[in-house]
Amino acid sequence: MSLFNFAVSKTIMHVPKPIVSHFAKGYIAGSTLSDAVQVTRDLNQQKMMTTIDILGEFITRFEQAVSFKNNAVDILHTIDREKLDANLSIKPTQMGLLLDKDGCFDLIHEIADEAKKINNFVRIDMEDIDTTDETLDFFRRLRAEYPGHVGTVLQSYLRRTPADISALHDGYQNYRLCKGIYVEPRLHAWKNPDAINRNFTESLRQLFEQGAYVGIATHDELLIYEAMNLIHTMGLTPDQYEFQMLLGVDEEMRQIILNNGHRLRIYVPFGEDWLPYSKRRLKENPSIAQHALKQMLGLNKH
Repeated sequence: MSLFNFAVSKTIMHVPKPIVSHFAKGYIAGSTLSDAVQVTRDLNQQKMMTTIDILGEFITRFEQAVSFKNNAVDILHTIDREKLDANLSIKPTQMGLLLDKDGCFDLIHEIADEAKKINNFVRIDMEDIDTTDETLDFFRRLRAEYPGHVGTVLQSYLRRTPADISALHDGYQNYRLCKGIYVEPRLHAWKNPDAINRNFTESLRQLFEQGAYVGIATHDELLIYEAMNLIHTMGLTPDQYEFQMLLGVDEEMRQIILNNGHRLRIYVPFGEDWLPYSKRRLKENPSIAQHALKQMLGLNKH
């Protein structure tokens, strides 16, 4: 890790909001749903799918969860009305998981029901380790009623992930597989980058062997290589998986994935509550801040 990247990773949580805004704006579609629609339309024209997410998490009042549920339903209807190649991502804590588990499930159930009505899909995002069991439980309960319309996320930095994959083998399987970005205790999470990568590759193999549809969510070129190798070796077709990347990250790799005949979905977040998301992403990938700083100093012009 470079000295600049190390400094960003250690200090980003304390950087003032205006500075983070400049560094992170490439990650965010904008503050409104119309911004996300425009970004999605542009990406669709480039042969990329999207998943749209309204930012916000760890709410403190359940009325906020109801509001987020209404926003999520509006996103689904907007996707349908605008004929976008897009689906929806939501966070359990955004829907009140830490305030009222049953109430949270009911709201997500409503969203999944709307997704089925218009033949779309909702991804239940994974958050920190304290919410993992509940999130997987929600997926188990919903997948029987809404196969093809609901999925969740698995994280390769968690030691438990291979066991979770095995435990979920007996039903409809649709997952986003990513490394994970929350800071977790070593008892729960691998800390060595090579261990995280090996767990990612082996988890992907395990998922494919179980017949799961997988959104392969990574910007790591080595993992993309390993995934492409598995896809080729196992004789998979593009309707059995997709690659996924964040908005604003490694546009050259996006094109490489498309040029090799794979499908690609871009994560398109929007909303006013962008600061916590942006700080986590910059902590995970300080090179974005480095790129933005070079632009500010005019070092990328030649």
